[in-house]
Amino acid sequence: MQRRQFLGSAALAALMPLVGTGQGAFAATPRARLLPVPLNPGDTVALVSPSAAMEDPFDLQLAQEVLEALGLKVRTGAHYAGRRGHLAGTDAERAGDLNAAFADHDIKAVVCARGGSGAARLLPLIDYASIRRNPKVLLGYSDITALHSAIQAQTGLVTFHGPNGSGSWNRFNADQFRRVFFQRELMHYENIAETGDELVQRRNRTITINGGKASGELVGGNLTVLTALAGSPYLPDFSGKILFLEDVSEAPYRVDRMFSTLKLMGALDKVAGVIFGECTDCRPGNGFGSLNLQQILDDYIKPLGVPAYHGAMIGHIRQQFIVPVGGRVEMDADAGAFRLLDPVFQS
Repeated sequence: MQRRQFLGSAALAALMPLVGTGQGAFAATPRARLLPVPLNPGDTVALVSPSAAMEDPFDLQLAQEVLEALGLKVRTGAHYAGRRGHLAGTDAERAGDLNAAFADHDIKAVVCARGGSGAARLLPLIDYASIRRNPKVLLGYSDITALHSAIQAQTGLVTFHGPNGSGSWNRFNADQFRRVFFQRELMHYENIAETGDELVQRRNRTITINGGKASGELVGGNLTVLTALAGSPYLPDFSGKILFLEDVSEAPYRVDRMFSTLKLMGALDKVAGVIFGECTDCRPGNGFGSLNLQQILDDYIKPLGVPAYHGAMIGHIRQQFIVPVGGRVEMDADAGAFRLLDPVFQS
């Protein structure tokens, strides 16, 4: 073989693992599921800010008071109140706080103060080996999807998509927290029925896209943040998973583009089922000049033929489920509900 032919063949062989994977050139290798240690009243938790800075510093105090009201001791990250532009400190500072919280054996859970933007910048700086050695609860949502996805892809740890520390801690959310973490229930997630003074229920309705039941591990979170990880080693494997999604303040054409990305990379074709939560403030801005969310879901999800529904209480809403990312569930698309099949904490 001539040298030029050999070099060409060698280069092609080197590239082969990077093409045709259906999930981007650098899709992570699936890892065995890793469970966090249990969380109990009186335990110490870390409050960290891996994403955007808090607009009102008083919200940081409220976040700490909420966790204390839930019966926990709070240790704040060294830079949790920092600021660099829109971020809560430099990348090194924010990643350092997260790494320190996981490495500290006295800390039993890590709660994110808020979402916003910037968590994806930390992913190359996270000590995943330390997380594997010290598996513990991570709680947050929205931009924290970047952390959920990367930690699942790199370690297999089950993390929790739910209210950030500075979010709304109404009675429903506080009850979810106690049931999930303190009582460690095998949760059944079904929207609460609220009719108010309406003759039929309007709020918290679920709509079936494809009927049927499916089981698998949960993967997903915020649609925008998740699709931004495409082609990186921080995107989990979608094979046989139940994909759950939510978003906020995204024009329908952008939602359409993101679903197109998931379709083109082959991710949608691998899932066993789909649960779409709320897309808050995602209505068309120009009336019938735009697709609406239902049409987009019908275009991308319905043809998959897998059980799917939307309207679950997941997302940028006042009352929201606390969902174990990586937890094994069974979903019932006709009933608009899903349930945990196995414990998500170490025994």
